[in-house]
Amino acid sequence: MVLMRQTKIIPLMTPYVPEAAIRAVERTLRTRWIGQGPQVAEFEQRFSRLVHGRSCVAVGSCTDALHLSYLLAGIGPGDEVIAPLFTCTATNIPLLYCGAKIRFCDVEPGGLNMDPQHARSLITEKTKAIVVVHYGGAKVSSDLFDRGLPVIEDCAQALGPWWPGSRGDFACFSFQAVKHVTTGDGGMLVLPGSLAAKAKRMRWFGIDRDAKLAGTWANDITEVGYKYQMTDIAAAMGMAGLDSLHDQIVRRRLLRDTYLCSLRGLDGIRVTDQDPDSACWLCTVAVERRDDFRRKLASEGVESDQVHYRNDRYGIFAEHVRAPSTKSPARGASCAKEGQFPNMDAIESKYLAIPLHMGMDLGDVERICDVIRSGW
Repeated sequence: MVLMRQTKIIPLMTPYVPEAAIRAVERTLRTRWIGQGPQVAEFEQRFSRLVHGRSCVAVGSCTDALHLSYLLAGIGPGDEVIAPLFTCTATNIPLLYCGAKIRFCDVEPGGLNMDPQHARSLITEKTKAIVVVHYGGAKVSSDLFDRGLPVIEDCAQALGPWWPGSRGDFACFSFQAVKHVTTGDGGMLVLPGSLAAKAKRMRWFGIDRDAKLAGTWANDITEVGYKYQMTDIAAAMGMAGLDSLHDQIVRRRLLRDTYLCSLRGLDGIRVTDQDPDSACWLCTVAVERRDDFRRKLASEGVESDQVHYRNDRYGIFAEHVRAPSTKSPARGASCAKEGQFPNMDAIESKYLAIPLHMGMDLGDVERICDVIRSGW
């Protein structure tokens, strides 16, 4: 009888739920507040300390936070907004809700964050705002904040101890299943204090909940609102997760730095995130012969994936990157003109995310690096 070799699978991502979060949820489920209640307010106060005391509004997802931030920034039909070409579609789809005209910004040379020089070239008298994403947890160039325009930060991948969330006019964080801090799903909107009360109304049908809970049932609804609130169940998880955030960042950086050290100088591969302050949510490499590389990893039980794609690949953004009269592109083809985004074109066939998460230890990273060093 031939025995098959059992290979431990190293997943690309896995949720990290501290035991304290499980206990906090159990306690919450035994109270009268499992929807939006006092723990949501407490979570907002605690999160505010991470972003230098700025006002925070907890919502049901980072996408909710992004949509609210675009509305509160005054973005409406026809307004031009500079936004990242390469990001999760959740960054840009809410701009379509608003009827905005997206001006896609190329990635920086050799990396996957926005190119500040290209962003500068896109600014016109019609530009309403700039949206930036700290891809994988690596901070974008500070030059993107110095254009004299409102800046909305998508910090979904960048929850950490540095300045994301404290510099832009608005900032949006994610507590989705595999983020640093998870609430199952959830988000946080960081915004000017003058807009906090309005944002809280907008996250719950435009209703002033404080007035309603005080017994003022006849209070008016003066703006269109949404069902974007967070629950106390989620907030309980989030607060427990914040307690472990520092240790997470330290460990994730150690894993990323081990990749950097072990793969440095190896032909055909480069870790794209070399930011010493990175939150290290993803470890992305630029690799030659990506398909062969991915197959080699898979044969050894190591998962990998591109995770995100250039947004001009999607038909919903077609009118934002080509003339309306242009014939529709074939499925899966770029809507952009050839050469319009040269840096993205150069890295498109090379980038790939490899495992980096709290379910790993240094031995796992060393095993992955051994597989890579053996060739592909």
